[in-house]
Amino acid sequence: MFTFYEAVLGAAAKILAWGTPIALATGAEGAAAADAGAASILPLIGYIAVFGVFAYLVIYRPQKKKEKKARELVDSVQVGNRITTHGGVVGKVINIKDDMVTIETSVERTQVEVKKWAIRDVDKPVEA
Repeated sequence: MFTFYEAVLGAAAKILAWGTPIALATGAEGAAAADAGAASILPLIGYIAVFGVFAYLVIYRPQKKKEKKARELVDSVQVGNRITTHGGVVGKVINIKDDMVTIETSVERTQVEVKKWAIRDVDKPVEA
Protein backbone atom coordinates (compact mmCIF):
# COMPACT_ATOMS: atom_id res chain seq x y z
CA MET A 1 0.00 0.00 0.00
CA PHE A 2 1.36 3.39 -1.04
CA THR A 3 1.53 6.20 1.38
CA PHE A 4 0.59 9.73 0.48
CA TYR A 5 4.27 10.69 0.50
CA GLU A 6 5.22 7.97 -2.00
CA ALA A 7 2.31 8.90 -4.27
CA VAL A 8 3.36 12.57 -4.32
CA LEU A 9 6.98 11.61 -5.04
CA GLY A 10 5.88 9.30 -7.84
CA ALA A 11 3.72 12.01 -9.41
CA ALA A 12 6.54 14.55 -9.12
CA ALA A 13 8.97 12.13 -10.77
CA LYS A 14 6.56 11.59 -13.65
CA ILE A 15 6.09 15.34 -14.10
CA LEU A 16 9.83 16.01 -14.06
CA ALA A 17 10.57 13.12 -16.43
CA TRP A 18 7.80 14.01 -18.88
CA GLY A 19 10.09 15.89 -21.23
CA THR A 20 13.07 13.54 -20.86
CA PRO A 21 12.09 9.98 -21.67
CA ILE A 22 15.64 9.16 -22.77
CA ALA A 23 17.02 9.83 -19.28
CA LEU A 24 14.75 7.18 -17.76
CA ALA A 25 15.23 4.38 -20.30
CA THR A 26 18.29 2.69 -21.76
CA GLY A 27 19.05 0.56 -24.82
CA ALA A 28 16.12 -0.41 -27.06
CA GLU A 29 13.72 1.04 -24.52
CA GLY A 30 15.53 4.39 -24.82
CA ALA A 31 15.12 4.47 -28.60
CA ALA A 32 11.42 3.70 -28.30
CA ALA A 33 11.04 6.35 -25.60
CA ALA A 34 12.88 8.90 -27.77
CA ASP A 35 10.51 8.21 -30.66
CA ALA A 36 7.54 8.59 -28.34
CA GLY A 37 8.92 11.88 -27.04
CA ALA A 38 9.47 13.25 -30.53
CA ALA A 39 6.02 12.11 -31.62
CA SER A 40 4.40 13.81 -28.66
CA ILE A 41 5.98 17.19 -29.47
CA LEU A 42 4.96 17.26 -33.16
CA PRO A 43 1.31 18.13 -32.46
CA LEU A 44 2.46 20.96 -30.21
CA ILE A 45 4.60 22.39 -32.98
CA GLY A 46 1.64 22.04 -35.35
CA TYR A 47 -0.65 23.93 -32.99
CA ILE A 48 1.90 26.71 -32.58
CA ALA A 49 2.27 27.00 -36.38
CA VAL A 50 -1.51 27.11 -36.90
CA PHE A 51 -1.83 29.76 -34.19
CA GLY A 52 0.95 31.80 -35.82
CA VAL A 53 -0.75 31.71 -39.22
CA PHE A 54 -4.09 32.57 -37.61
CA ALA A 55 -2.58 35.53 -35.74
CA TYR A 56 -0.95 36.80 -38.93
CA LEU A 57 -4.14 36.56 -41.00
CA VAL A 58 -6.57 37.86 -38.38
CA ILE A 59 -4.53 40.39 -36.41
CA TYR A 60 -1.31 41.54 -38.09
CA ARG A 61 -2.28 41.75 -41.76
CA PRO A 62 -5.54 43.75 -41.37
CA GLN A 63 -3.78 46.20 -39.03
CA LYS A 64 -1.02 46.78 -41.59
CA LYS A 65 -3.62 47.34 -44.33
CA LYS A 66 -5.42 49.87 -42.15
CA GLU A 67 -2.17 51.71 -41.36
CA LYS A 68 -1.20 51.79 -45.05
CA LYS A 69 -4.61 53.20 -46.02
CA ALA A 70 -4.38 55.90 -43.32
CA ARG A 71 -0.84 56.81 -44.42
CA GLU A 72 -1.99 57.11 -48.05
CA LEU A 73 -4.92 59.27 -46.97
CA VAL A 74 -2.66 61.65 -45.05
CA ASP A 75 -0.12 61.78 -47.89
CA SER A 76 -2.88 62.65 -50.40
CA VAL A 77 -3.86 65.86 -48.59
CA GLN A 78 -3.55 68.93 -50.82
CA VAL A 79 -4.18 72.62 -50.37
CA GLY A 80 -7.91 73.26 -50.84
CA ASN A 81 -9.12 69.92 -49.43
CA ARG A 82 -11.54 69.84 -46.51
CA ILE A 83 -10.32 67.66 -43.65
CA THR A 84 -11.67 66.35 -40.38
CA THR A 85 -9.28 65.77 -37.49
CA HIS A 86 -9.53 63.07 -34.85
CA GLY A 87 -10.68 65.78 -32.44
CA GLY A 88 -13.62 66.65 -34.70
CA VAL A 89 -12.27 69.94 -36.09
CA VAL A 90 -13.34 70.50 -39.71
CA GLY A 91 -11.57 72.93 -41.98
CA LYS A 92 -10.07 73.76 -45.33
CA VAL A 93 -6.34 73.14 -45.87
CA ILE A 94 -4.49 76.37 -46.64
CA ASN A 95 -0.86 75.33 -46.05
CA ILE A 96 1.14 72.10 -45.75
CA LYS A 97 4.60 72.15 -44.19
CA ASP A 98 6.51 68.96 -43.27
CA ASP A 99 4.28 67.19 -40.73
CA MET A 100 2.08 70.23 -39.98
CA VAL A 101 -1.09 71.27 -41.80
CA THR A 102 -2.69 74.69 -41.41
CA ILE A 103 -6.47 74.72 -41.80
CA GLU A 104 -9.10 77.45 -41.87
CA THR A 105 -12.19 76.83 -39.80
CA SER A 106 -15.51 78.63 -39.34
CA VAL A 107 -16.80 81.82 -40.87
CA GLU A 108 -14.21 83.98 -39.09
CA ARG A 109 -11.45 82.11 -40.98
CA THR A 110 -9.66 80.98 -37.85
CA GLN A 111 -6.37 79.32 -38.72
CA VAL A 112 -5.43 76.19 -36.81
CA GLU A 113 -2.25 74.14 -37.15
CA VAL A 114 -2.58 70.39 -36.71
CA LYS A 115 -0.18 67.48 -37.13
CA LYS A 116 -0.68 65.26 -40.15
CA TRP A 117 -1.23 62.19 -37.96
CA ALA A 118 -4.32 63.92 -36.51
CA ILE A 119 -6.14 63.88 -39.87
CA ARG A 120 -8.99 61.38 -39.83
CA ASP A 121 -10.82 62.10 -43.08
CA VAL A 122 -10.16 64.03 -46.31
CA ASP A 123 -12.95 65.40 -48.50
CA LYS A 124 -11.60 66.17 -51.93
CA PRO A 125 -13.19 69.13 -53.72
CA VAL A 126 -15.54 68.21 -56.56
CA GLU A 127 -13.99 69.08 -59.92
CA ALA A 128 -16.57 70.46 -62.35
